[in-house]
Amino acid sequence: MPKLKAKKTVRKAGRKPADVLRQTWSATLEALGSAERKVEKQIRVLLKNNTISGKEAQALLKGFASRLQSERKRAMKQLEARLKTLQTRVSKERKVVGRRIGEGVQRTLAALNIPSRREVSELTRKVDELSRKIDTFKRRVGTPRRHATPPPAPAQA
Repeated sequence: MPKLKAKKTVRKAGRKPADVLRQTWSATLEALGSAERKVEKQIRVLLKNNTISGKEAQALLKGFASRLQSERKRAMKQLEARLKTLQTRVSKERKVVGRRIGEGVQRTLAALNIPSRREVSELTRKVDELSRKIDTFKRRVGTPRRHATPPPAPAQA
């Protein structure tokens, strides 16, 4: 039976997800800007060759500008949705990592026989409770009890 290889995520040194998103967004804006410049150039060529009139060129540019704006909005919505998904995932992963670190610390403390804050707090609470019970018992009893037999008389020499 062939071995299954684990999928590896290769990240270039120093590239954070936020940087990748910024680069992607910048590339998207650059591509849209480039497309806009190419269309404008083609329309200028058509105007120069008298293939279309000024009003037609203006209408074409206006239509293209509105399409470009709608594409920018759509790209922004997609980016925001992806960011929200990423933020949710990061939040969940942060909680999982925090829990695992806490469990690891607890195991280490137990292995080294070091009490945790919770255990020290619980013991302190129990000592305080026992101290209150002893104080209550002392107040109830008042003076210490005397033995039924009197103490021996001092010896005469």
